[in-house]
Amino acid sequence: GSQIAFRLQVRTAGYVGFGFSPTGAMASADIVVGGVAHGRPYLQDYFTNANRELKKDTQQDYRLEYAMENSTHTIIEFTRELHTCDINDKSITDSTVRVIWAYHHEDAGEAGPKYHDSNRGTKSLRLLNPEKTSVLSAALQYFDLVNQDVPIPNKDTTYWCQMFKIPVFQEKHHVIKVEPVIQRGHESLVHHILLYQCSSNFNDSVLESGHECYHPNMPDAFLTCETVIFAWAIGGEGFSYPPHVGLSLGTPLDPHYVLLEVHYDNPTYEEGLIDNSGLRLFYTMDIRKYDAGVIEAGLWVSLFHTIPPGMPEFQSEGHCTLECLEEALEAEKPSGIHVFAVLLHAHLAGRGIRLRHFRKGKEMKLLAYDDDFDFNFQEFQYLKEEQTILPGDNLITECRYNTKDRAEMTWGGLSTRSEMCLSYLLYYPRINLTRCASIPDIMEQLQFIGVKEIYRPVTTWPFIIKSPKQYKNLSFMDAMNKFKWTKKEGLSFNKLVLSLPVNVRCSKTDNAEWSIQGMTALPPDIERPYKAEPLVCGTSSSSSLHRDFSINLLVCLLLLSCTLSTKRL
Repeated sequence: GSQIAFRLQVRTAGYVGFGFSPTGAMASADIVVGGVAHGRPYLQDYFTNANRELKKDTQQDYRLEYAMENSTHTIIEFTRELHTCDINDKSITDSTVRVIWAYHHEDAGEAGPKYHDSNRGTKSLRLLNPEKTSVLSAALQYFDLVNQDVPIPNKDTTYWCQMFKIPVFQEKHHVIKVEPVIQRGHESLVHHILLYQCSSNFNDSVLESGHECYHPNMPDAFLTCETVIFAWAIGGEGFSYPPHVGLSLGTPLDPHYVLLEVHYDNPTYEEGLIDNSGLRLFYTMDIRKYDAGVIEAGLWVSLFHTIPPGMPEFQSEGHCTLECLEEALEAEKPSGIHVFAVLLHAHLAGRGIRLRHFRKGKEMKLLAYDDDFDFNFQEFQYLKEEQTILPGDNLITECRYNTKDRAEMTWGGLSTRSEMCLSYLLYYPRINLTRCASIPDIMEQLQFIGVKEIYRPVTTWPFIIKSPKQYKNLSFMDAMNKFKWTKKEGLSFNKLVLSLPVNVRCSKTDNAEWSIQGMTALPPDIERPYKAEPLVCGTSSSSSLHRDFSINLLVCLLLLSCTLSTKRL
């Protein structure tokens, strides 16, 4: 087995609690409580049931390695197997984990820890995503893409979009690192930042003012900015490209205009906040061997991506078809491309995403997965080792949703209440393929609810239904909402949708297309559900104590001056 080591440093002379929770709340959590009482260190493994009651775990899986207390702080270090095979412990995998923490000024006694009141918090992290810390020279040049005096509305969530022009370089440069620039004091306000590449066919009038993203009145130019080239989420660090790869700037193929999307989180509805946060891009003239590219793979964002209401689980699949990869790679790079990082992307109903990879019908190693997707924590996952994609391979982005609390259909779309099912692949060498996606056939979806005929030619969007009578003159969206969805109907519909022929999207830069675009393909015959490799439980005696990599994470909000660092042993 493999172990992970934690180090907690908290400003308290009482107990420190730390754990993993499915939702970030106290219910059904895996918890460890430790500290130093009367000069003696202690550490206890607990769990909570669905009613948030704290119970001692009969199988104690956390091992105290070190504990110290002085007049202001408590420091504890402990280790644990990644997989303990204790039903009350959470396995630690490559997926997102919701870490919870709490502390109290008194130590935990025989009866267990006292209630922590407001001294608590939660944070989504990926504990096993190895941070690529390459040593960069201090003298690197950089430019900033930062918002100028954005007024933050006094509402819970705001997505703010602003276009920028990349500085004009006379010759080719490589961006080798991107990091967040967060205005001081706004560390918890700025929730995530996405950077998209836009069409190059603009003049600078598009740069004038920012606007709320996904808003009916947002400028049309924003709609051309579809490919994510960088993503940062709260708690994340900067992103460094591998030493042999850089993001090219200064040639005609490179991004000229980009869109910065900043998600602001203002749960206390504070008024009068003005923000100047964004990104810093470090670049060099010392050109690396390869240019990085980005491919968007998955479900083309459209209303034909449909998810019924009231479903605890519903699965959608987006296909990057072998036909598209065959044509684009044969023409551009027959020896294949090398993927080094992946960003998995869905919206608020998303619960899990997997990027599956097939070659000649045989399933290869998963490119990336997150079984506990958190919309508010999105970052590129570095692959442990680069994976090659060859002509004729195919990729499937598989998304699991939960619409239990929704009364109406959920549709594919840009807003956070709509859905997406996408993977962004960072790879080299760059080829002329920006999107490799699919759209499921809509007519067969409508036949499922009993639609017989639509008005043709289609002149309105969404188009209108002609028969049967119960749907006459309704748009297809209204018809699907009128249908009485039950869980049983939802499951049958899910089965149908996964088997439908798909329309292939295979796009080049600036909206040009490969000839395969628009053709119809059948989804490949694959094993469902995906069979994950069994987890190997650790027993301390068999544990490998070699250091694969170590990760340092600053968790626990700054006011706690509490650091958590984890080490994979």
